[in-house]
Amino acid sequence: MSLPFGVMKKMALFCSFSLLLAGAACADELADANALLQNKAYAQAMQAYTTLANAGNAEAQWHLGEMYWYGEAGAIDDVRADAWFRKAAANGNPSAAAALKVMEQRLARRAEITYWISLYDGAELTSGPLRCPAPRIPAVSKSNDEIDAVAARMQLWQDCYNAFVRNLNSANPLVKRIPADLAALMNQPEMDQAGKYLGEVMTRIAEDGQVGSALVLADFGAWRSATDAYVLEHNRILKNAPSEGRQQDIDARKRNYAPGNAPGK
Repeated sequence: MSLPFGVMKKMALFCSFSLLLAGAACADELADANALLQNKAYAQAMQAYTTLANAGNAEAQWHLGEMYWYGEAGAIDDVRADAWFRKAAANGNPSAAAALKVMEQRLARRAEITYWISLYDGAELTSGPLRCPAPRIPAVSKSNDEIDAVAARMQLWQDCYNAFVRNLNSANPLVKRIPADLAALMNQPEMDQAGKYLGEVMTRIAEDGQVGSALVLADFGAWRSATDAYVLEHNRILKNAPSEGRQQDIDARKRNYAPGNAPGK
């Protein structure tokens, strides 16, 4: 027995209306979940997204993948993030497809990320023209040539050290040295770890430079004091020495009284 046409039409309209209500309800739930995420109510947002994602909502699946990716669902979980991104991409979500490409790039450049968060040593900041070996400084200098040579070596070191300091200041903070395209692939915990590690590298390089500088300046100060004292004593001796004529007279008298030249011989 077939139903009257009018009844069938009403049932079709009812089914369509029910589907519209279900779609509206789903949209409302997604909007609520998005609001929770925006307000950083991560636990509630995750629960709401999970319900919608399990029901096949592509946008919810994408957001859920992001939460696992960024660690907003607790610890970072790239495996779960990848799984939800793949489901969302399969359901036509373009953002999820883009996220999968980023994850592939992260995997390909994992060694570079590791380098910046745990292996970078700042060697280029202390090498080449920025490597400033301590100048050779004797204990004391006793001639003008020696004094000029030490002063010249000291000036070369001072110029090098000043350039080292200027370059170090311009490089700070060292996170600026992370290539922009690589930084775009790193998540926030990785950037935080890189910032902390690179800050420690910067501190070590700066402290090593300061210690080396202090040692050079201490050696230079000791040399200058010893050299000044020598010059002062040398000048005093010269000042108190007899004149040239007087010295000639003294030398002549010494010869007169030398053995074999004594009076009466």
